[in-house]
Amino acid sequence: MKFTALAAMMAAVTLFGLLIDGHDCKIVQFIFGDSLSDVGNNKRMGRSLAQANLPWYGIDMGNGLPNGRFSNGRTVADIIGDNMGLPRPPAFLDPSLTDDMILEKGVNYASGGGGILNETGGYFIQRFSLYKQIDLFQGTQTLIKNKIGANAAEKFFQDARYVVALGSNDFINNYLMPVYRDSWTYNDQTFIEYLMGTLERQLNLLHSLGARQLIVFGLGPMGCIPLQRVLTTTYSCQERSNKLALSFNKAGSKLMEDLSSKLPNASYRFGDAYDVVNDVISNPNDYGFSNADSPCCSFGRIRPALTCVPASILCSDRSKYVFWDEYHPSDSANELIANELIKKFGLSRVDETDAPSPAPAFAPSPEG
Repeated sequence: MKFTALAAMMAAVTLFGLLIDGHDCKIVQFIFGDSLSDVGNNKRMGRSLAQANLPWYGIDMGNGLPNGRFSNGRTVADIIGDNMGLPRPPAFLDPSLTDDMILEKGVNYASGGGGILNETGGYFIQRFSLYKQIDLFQGTQTLIKNKIGANAAEKFFQDARYVVALGSNDFINNYLMPVYRDSWTYNDQTFIEYLMGTLERQLNLLHSLGARQLIVFGLGPMGCIPLQRVLTTTYSCQERSNKLALSFNKAGSKLMEDLSSKLPNASYRFGDAYDVVNDVISNPNDYGFSNADSPCCSFGRIRPALTCVPASILCSDRSKYVFWDEYHPSDSANELIANELIKKFGLSRVDETDAPSPAPAFAPSPEG
């Protein structure tokens, strides 16, 4: 009897130890990014000028109210995560965020206007740069270590998936604007080198914090977003911006290869969807779109409107527009981009029990 009781007690202690060591922890994701991945951080920054907190943002998602995403629906990271069976991580500034929620869903640190460089997007007043986002992630790690212990936390963070999706603001809201010092300090080549050197240090830091499976999203043809087009006399794509995006992608892809080869147990990959997005913009009808050069949500002929607001006029069919506002893709375009990256990487589900969230059903546009 004594032996049986002792064995039962030891088994219970062993099971408890396994749970504490984090062996039952879910695989979650941690997202670092800009407005293309923001799910509500900037919405909660009282002084930020980069916000998606007014109608008609979020019109095709959930209750149709603004949720902090700079789109009518989902982000690329939302869609990829859904298809991998990963929970959608809440915004770091979500007031309901708890340590238990982090263990269940991870965290999204993405911030509209943020960049790889600290100086990027300064005129937005408030935003999280990538360094700041990593700093917040370190705080998250301390919280989780205190919750489940150092060993369990190490396993939790090493099992997690990581997304880093920044770069366009470093050009559009920094280097290509003469109000920023970087615009006259560097030329095109040296600025790319400056970006890559900074990004390499940041990714090395993330690896030291446990990031083992990480994807860096590349840039699309940013010279073709509506804002860039409307600033030209011919309403055509700005070729210099597109060439900078291609150079960034080439250098970023090489950086990921180098880091994967030298960092222990690292699987660092570069997600480049430039070609397919460029083809969509060039041949929208081939992909089911009818418009690839102007925003669905705008002030009509008053351009650029910059953001979508309650007084904006919406296009009649949001599923047919590549761009939602002057900067950001629509839900339909994000789904196409996400599916291209899923196909390129051969991404598989981490949990076969849950189906991916369906695409939103587009409601009729409000009468303008």
